[in-house]
Amino acid sequence: MDQRIINLFDEYTHKPLSRDVFLKRLVQLTGTMAAAMTILPLLESNYAQAAVPPLDPGLKEEEVTWPGDNVTMKGYLVRPEEDRKRGAVVVIHENRGLTPHIKDVTRRAAKAGYIALGVDALSVFGGTPANEDEGRTLIGKLDKAQNLQNYLKGLAYLRSRPDSNGKTGCVGFCWGGSMANQLAVNDPLLNAAVAFYGGQPDAADVPKIKARVQLHYAGQDERINAGIPAYEAALKAAGVKYELFMYEGMQHAFHNDSSAARYNAEAAKLAWGRTLELFKETLG
Repeated sequence: MDQRIINLFDEYTHKPLSRDVFLKRLVQLTGTMAAAMTILPLLESNYAQAAVPPLDPGLKEEEVTWPGDNVTMKGYLVRPEEDRKRGAVVVIHENRGLTPHIKDVTRRAAKAGYIALGVDALSVFGGTPANEDEGRTLIGKLDKAQNLQNYLKGLAYLRSRPDSNGKTGCVGFCWGGSMANQLAVNDPLLNAAVAFYGGQPDAADVPKIKARVQLHYAGQDERINAGIPAYEAALKAAGVKYELFMYEGMQHAFHNDSSAARYNAEAAKLAWGRTLELFKETLG
């Protein structure tokens, strides 16, 4: 697909552009409205493409709540049926909320043997809406300080569970990748933080990181990749144990199997395998 179209969609989802402006510019790039409407489903999420069945045998799922910062937070929790203490993972969604795709990723983490919690950051607005444009708008209205506390309290909730071994990790994608980096900075008890194509924290805050950090970037993601040099220099200077992987030729959101235009199965499998290996080393 024309890289200009990918870049336009990235601008639409992250600036964000209004849908009318996005469609008008998409038509300009493709030549006709018919061509634009043919390409649009390849760009937007199709949750029917999820790689894991709704719930594998041996897993339990439930909706859970915990006290946030002046709000009751909601999340999707999945865990293995076998009762024993195990590590826990917070799964952090993209800038559209707790979508079916992120719930699917939460199930994948549980399938790997962890207590997995998909946090709904939009709990402060009643929960994630079905309309993705509305979800993006609400994400932009979140109070950053309150949102951070809601995630930190989510990690504390996981550590307090009787089936938890006290070790916690997080994995986030896009907006969630940025949040994973912020949790690494702000939670000294965090054992592992994995950020997929996420914005980087301030270099001055990097020495606060106690967790193992793993970073996944897409070669074609110029907007996010501009922050890599300063972040990596700060990680090295602070002596933080980290891994950084660049997936050349890949697009932002290459792990999202509900977005046909950007998903890459080989890169996604490799990155997820690396994520689980870090969790195995740090969470038990």
